[in-house]
Amino acid sequence: MDGIVSVYKEKGYTSHDVVAKARKILGQKRIGHTGTLDPDAEGVLPLCIGRATKVVPYLTDANKCYEAEVILGAYTTTEDATGEVVETFNVCVTPKQIEEVVSSFVGEYTQTPPMYSAIKINGVRLYELARQGLVVDRPSRVVTIYNCEIIEPLVNNKFKIRVECSKGTYIRTLCTDIGKTLGCGAHMGHLLRTRVGKYTLENSFSLEDIIRGDWELTCIESVFENFAQVVVKDYANSLLYNGNQISADDVLVVPSSGEMVRMYDSSNKFIGIYKRVGSKFVVEKMFL
Repeated sequence: MDGIVSVYKEKGYTSHDVVAKARKILGQKRIGHTGTLDPDAEGVLPLCIGRATKVVPYLTDANKCYEAEVILGAYTTTEDATGEVVETFNVCVTPKQIEEVVSSFVGEYTQTPPMYSAIKINGVRLYELARQGLVVDRPSRVVTIYNCEIIEPLVNNKFKIRVECSKGTYIRTLCTDIGKTLGCGAHMGHLLRTRVGKYTLENSFSLEDIIRGDWELTCIESVFENFAQVVVKDYANSLLYNGNQISADDVLVVPSSGEMVRMYDSSNKFIGIYKRVGSKFVVEKMFL
């Protein structure tokens, strides 16, 4: 069983819980997830099974889309509604001010990861330090917000946003930073991840679906569907299987563009992804 299944992670489970349950249901040990969702968050969590565990880094790096509730008027220890309130504010902002601030985060944006996160500092997870009441300096990181818009207007100091973003973006921190910019504090309420790369809510399955057998496994190469397909000639199969570089003369058709390609043997079996270097193709990752 080699491929990817997009699971709808329900509230109350950790991402590791979902992996453990999937291993038991499917009888497969080699399963990895592609980006942690907090226990209180819901949504798309692609699982890579068997040889597909090799694509975990590529899906982890994929752009993601979220819907998040922003709660104005307070900061919390965890930057979401599960934490303790550490500071409160009066909320005196207009819908127009909120809209302007929310849209101002589109583009490159420097975040400081929250203390309650899985990032390691000197080999120790930040959340482990946070549970001891410690606060340490965290290196800031530049993330990209491709789109940030209000999808539900302000009611009772709460509104909802839709965020399309790069890997490594903490939506909790974005909500907190929106509150800082507005001057009235904020933290995140409910969080729903609606997309990871090509995987969406519409093509995701619950654990109950998987138990019933009502689910689909997508093939490994579908992760790289935007890469051109390259098929080698019969005599070049042995070169391909041994991880050698492939020359333009060894393939049936040389694609006109694209740095990365999907490489197939002469019987159209997917072998891996290759990088174009001049007139040659060099192995980037094998999936044999």
